[in-house]
Amino acid sequence: MEKTTMIFCVRTISLSERRCPAVIPSPPMSLTNWCKRLLGQGEIRFVCGQPGCDVEWPYDEVWKMALLTPEEMENFERKMFSRAAKEYLDVKSCPGCKCSAVRSDVNNLRVCCVICTAKTNVAFSFCWQCLEEWKGPSPYPYRCANEGCISKTQEILNTCHDITFKDVKGVSGCPSVRACPTCGLLVEHNKIRCKYIVCLQCKVKFCFVCLKCYEECLDEDRSFYFCCASGVAPRQTTIPVRQRK
Repeated sequence: MEKTTMIFCVRTISLSERRCPAVIPSPPMSLTNWCKRLLGQGEIRFVCGQPGCDVEWPYDEVWKMALLTPEEMENFERKMFSRAAKEYLDVKSCPGCKCSAVRSDVNNLRVCCVICTAKTNVAFSFCWQCLEEWKGPSPYPYRCANEGCISKTQEILNTCHDITFKDVKGVSGCPSVRACPTCGLLVEHNKIRCKYIVCLQCKVKFCFVCLKCYEECLDEDRSFYFCCASGVAPRQTTIPVRQRK
């Protein structure tokens, strides 16, 4: 018979303790596979696999209970860092030295690469949008002077057709694509059920119609299936950027 260990729901108790009544008999490999599945879905957190429980598992307990090998730990940590950097830091590569860069001012497309500048003793800046060496005046929040420097995300927001909801009443002139008001990820509504959606990237719930957060919108009109009290938010002309804490 295969030897098993106990994977605990951490809503009530730590993974490594043995007193919680809510347990799932499972070999360590099952926990490893579950965590690999979460990483494969683009998650950077390990959460309980029990239905209805979304409590996060501390990574130090995951690798202990899953009996991860050094190679598996390195692989897990590399993927976690890569996805966390992309989600929270908005990391891109400098076109000059190919090193990773982070903007100090998220509202300015012109980024100075300190590595290229130090190597050549000449200030080197590139455009965060087209990833070419910067041309034109600065600061400039929408584009540089390079030909073809345009935000594809903004172009989608400008040209997408209006949505026709099947279940939400009284809404007209609402774009079919929205940028999440918290992180800027482009999202679409499936046209059915209520007007609220959850961003797949930042997990924030907001109203697709007025673009206010769920709590604020619901507090204003107490309606899931009718147009908001504040009306339909116009097409977005800028892409929201998640503010770093």
